[in-house]
Formats: sequence, C-alpha cells, structure tokens
Amino acid sequence: LRDFLLVYNRMTELCFRHCVCNLNYRLLTGREESCLDSCAARLVRANHRLMGAYVGLVPALLQRRAAEHGA
Repeated sequence: LRDFLLVYNRMTELCFRHCVCNLNYRLLTGREESCLDSCAARLVRANHRLMGAYVGLVPALLQRRAAEHGA
C-alpha cells in the first residue's frame, strides 16, 4: 500500500506541475483537464508495463535464489 501511495503521489505531482499553469481559478480549464487525463493515462500505462515485466522476472529470481541457497 505504501508503494502504491508513493507512486500515486509522484504521478499526481508530476502531472499537476506539467499541466496546471494558472492557479487563479477554482476549476480547471478544459485544456488542463485534457492534459491531466492524458498525463495520468500515460503514467498508468507505463506503470502497468513495468509491473508486467516485474511479475515476469520474479519467478526466475526466486528460483535462482532457492537454487543458490540449496547448493
């Protein structure tokens, strides 16, 4: 949960800094909303790709560690 919250907070901060230019209004402009949507979508897709690669590597790493400890 902690790792998820760290990723979420970093993503939120990165997209906010990139997309929100004017803090004079209470609501986001259409352009800011669109930018935030695409920024978040890109980061979520990247995170899914990284997690997919990690999940694919973990069994091999665990098997290698077990073989090293068994020898």
